[in-house]
Amino acid sequence: MRFFIFLALPCAVLCGCAGRDPNLIQTVQLSDQQLTCAQITAEIKANNEKISQLASEQGWKVAQNVTAGVVGLVIWPVWFGMDFKDAAGKEASNLSQRNEYLGTLAGSKCAGPTTASLR
Repeated sequence: MRFFIFLALPCAVLCGCAGRDPNLIQTVQLSDQQLTCAQITAEIKANNEKISQLASEQGWKVAQNVTAGVVGLVIWPVWFGMDFKDAAGKEASNLSQRNEYLGTLAGSKCAGPTTASLR
């Protein structure tokens, strides 16, 4: 019984460290109507860079989960270290939705070649 408690307690603690919570932003923000075309374009570019960083993080997490799953076949407590929160995927999806909204906003506010360069 003591061995089980000795083993279960660290596993429960490690389970809480398995992944980070997603940091989501609002798709529509109060200050959006005051943005200029240049500011909209800059935010879309910044969001695209963040999305590419999140894609590499997501790939790393998949590799980490596969490794933990295989090692967990031999040392089962390693399974508690797997990340099922998919924070990078949720954040990337959230930023994509924000970019879609900003593209629509740019289409209604900005005239000429600026909207064509956003797509």
